[in-house]
Amino acid sequence: MDVSALQASTDGNSRRSFELTFEKRHKETILSSYIPFIQDRAKELITKERVLKMYTLGRRSSRGYGSWDAINLEHPSTFATLAMEAEQKMAIMADLDRFLGRKEFYKRVGRAWKRGYLLYGPPGTGKSSLVAAMANYLKFDVYDLQLSNVAADSDLRDLLLGIGNRSILVIEDIDCSIHLPDRLLVGGETSSKNSNTKPLFTLSGLLNFVDGLWSSCGDERVIIFTTNHVEKLDPALLRPGRMDMHIHMSYCTFHGFKILAENYLGISETDLDRCHGGVLAEIERLIVGTEVTSAEVAEEFMKDEDYSVTSHLFC
Repeated sequence: MDVSALQASTDGNSRRSFELTFEKRHKETILSSYIPFIQDRAKELITKERVLKMYTLGRRSSRGYGSWDAINLEHPSTFATLAMEAEQKMAIMADLDRFLGRKEFYKRVGRAWKRGYLLYGPPGTGKSSLVAAMANYLKFDVYDLQLSNVAADSDLRDLLLGIGNRSILVIEDIDCSIHLPDRLLVGGETSSKNSNTKPLFTLSGLLNFVDGLWSSCGDERVIIFTTNHVEKLDPALLRPGRMDMHIHMSYCTFHGFKILAENYLGISETDLDRCHGGVLAEIERLIVGTEVTSAEVAEEFMKDEDYSVTSHLFC
């Protein structure tokens, strides 16, 4: 088998390619094994090197809705830096890996190749950081959809059809970003301020994209809803097939505290565990007995830029 590098020029654009020469008796092996391997490897390299994008709605057009505008997504959050229990991280990553590897399974069972995640918990517990960590882990672009900018179901459909494959659609604070007619809030509760206002679009329109006919328009899609008040959401929005995995973002735990100490102060978890004087035991007691968010702990760590000075508080 011989491989030769070729270079061609068309319309002033240079293109490189390779010519593969092999004996006829190797044809089946080349076509069934070698070429697919090269294609998979090329996909891995392209995915690894690609720059992730964050898409948001731009200016409204004459049709009433905005187009997607992109900027580079350079958020540094990873699963390693998240102030989250190790077991919860592993469960999320395992679910993402399983989703990526089941293209044929989804096709065989007749389901759209997508996965829904609900992130819920108090403000400041790391929901946005988890979204960024998931994007970096999957190497997926992120589409940040503000539902208040959508005028009607038809606009929502056109916007969602413009989302690329291998992407994450994020709708943050879904409990307060829109006022859907009579169904989004538990018990049919509606806002008195908006009772005489025509709804922006219907809950059924949103649900149709999540698991209806629209959901089949595209592959490798992750849909993420975030909320601070999960109890306000209609159960119809949360059932399996729509939001497949519910992730509770809790207040900061002692394990999360140690991760933040390493992130902000450069003190490893091993070094923290070796500290004396009962400082860590007192910190653990205070964290367990207090509802403090990861954002609040991080803010305290940022108050002193001299990490070497701050680290003496612990050891």
